[in-house]
Amino acid sequence: MRRGGSLWRDEAVTYDMARRSLPDLVGTLAEADAVHGLYYLFMHGLFQVSGDLDPLLVLRLPSVLAAAAASGFVALLGHRLAGPRAGLLAGIVFALLPPVQRYAQEGRSYALVCALVAWASYLLLGAVRSGSRRAWAGYGAVLLTACLLHEFAVLAALAHLVALPRRAGITVTLAVGAGLAPLAVLSMGQSEQVGWIGGPGAGAVLGFAGVTLLGIGCAVLVKGPLPRLALPLLILPALLLLLLSLIKPLYVDRYVLYGHLGTALLVGAALDRLLRKRPVIRLTAAGTAVAAVLPITLDLRTPQSRTDNVTAIAQAIGQTDADAIVFMPSRRRVWTLTDPGALHGMRDLALKDSPATSHTLYGTEVPASEIRVRLLATERVVAVADPAGQPLDRTTQEMTKRRVLDRYFVECGTRQLQGARITVHARPGGC
Repeated sequence: MRRGGSLWRDEAVTYDMARRSLPDLVGTLAEADAVHGLYYLFMHGLFQVSGDLDPLLVLRLPSVLAAAAASGFVALLGHRLAGPRAGLLAGIVFALLPPVQRYAQEGRSYALVCALVAWASYLLLGAVRSGSRRAWAGYGAVLLTACLLHEFAVLAALAHLVALPRRAGITVTLAVGAGLAPLAVLSMGQSEQVGWIGGPGAGAVLGFAGVTLLGIGCAVLVKGPLPRLALPLLILPALLLLLLSLIKPLYVDRYVLYGHLGTALLVGAALDRLLRKRPVIRLTAAGTAVAAVLPITLDLRTPQSRTDNVTAIAQAIGQTDADAIVFMPSRRRVWTLTDPGALHGMRDLALKDSPATSHTLYGTEVPASEIRVRLLATERVVAVADPAGQPLDRTTQEMTKRRVLDRYFVECGTRQLQGARITVHARPGGC
C-alpha cells in the first residue's frame, strides 16, 4: 500500500486539500474541484482525527477498505443472482482485477464510489423484491452518496434502470438527479479543470471493446438473472461516457471503474459454470490466469506504476543549488504541495498567491511581464517541467518563462525523473 513511500500528483492534491483548514477547503471548492468536494471533506475529517498516524496510511486506508467492501458486495450479488460458488468466485475476481487493485491503493475517491455502487446494486435487488418505500429510499440514499463522491456514478443509475426497470426506480433516479443537480451546476462552472482530457484514444476504445466482448462471452455461458444486471453495469456507463466524449472529451477509465462490478459478476458466474465440467482442467486454467495477473499485481505496488513520483521529485528539487524556482507549467507546483520544505528557501518566482490563500489547487501566478522581470533579476534558477515531448501550454506566462530561459540563461544540468524534468539554469558563465 505504501509503494515505497511514493505519491503521484492526484494523491498529492488529495493530501493538500484534506490538510487545509475547513474555511480554506470550502473556499477552494467554491472555485475548483467541487466534483471531489465530498471526498475532500471526508478526508479532511479523517486527517483531523488521525493524530500522529502515518499520513500515507490515512490517505489510502479508505480506498483499501472500500475495495474490500466492494468485493464483499460483489460476492453477495453473485450469491443472490447465481449461487454461493458464483458469488465467491465473483468476489475473488473483482479483487484480482488490475484496475481495481490500482485504485484500491490510491488516495482518491474511485474505490469508495465502487463500494457504494456495489452496495446500491445489492439494495436495488432487495427493493425490487420487497417493493417497500423504505428499501427504495435506502437504495436512493446510497446511490446519491456515490454520485456526490463522483458525478459520473449517476451513469450507474441509468444502468440499473435498464437492468431492472420499475416505476419506483424511475422515481428514485429522478430524486438522485435532483439531489445531484446543485453539484453538477457548480462543477460545470469549473469545467476548465477537465480541459486536459483528450478524445478517447485507440487504447481506450480497444480496452472497452475487449472487456465488453469478455462480458458478452461470459453472459452466453451463464443462465439466470445475473447477466441482466451485470451486462448493463459493465457496458452502459463506459459506453455513454465514450459517446459523450464525441461532444466534449470526458472519458477516463477510472471515472467508471465501478463498471468492473459487472465484469467480476459475469466472469465469476462463468467460472462457476465451467468448473462444474472437468474441474481439474478448469482449475488449472484459473490458476494460470491468476499467475498471469501476478506480475501486474506486483508492478502496481511499485513507485514506477504511476505517472510520476511526487516524493522523488520533491527530493530532487531539494538537492538543487539554485536560489529560485519556476514551475512549467504552473500546475506542476503540485509536486511540492506535500513537502514545502523541499524548496529550502528557494523563491517561487512566478507565484502570486499560494494555493490555500488563492483558494485554488496550484496557486495563482503574476502577469507575464512581472515573471520576466523576476527571472532577469535572478542569477540561478531551477525549472521544474514535464518530460520532453509533452504538449506545451500556450499561456503568456508559460511562453514568457520558456522564452526568457532560452534567451538569457544557459542550462547547467538536467535531471530526468519519472514524469518530470528538473533543469538548473544560470546566466552565462554562472554554471
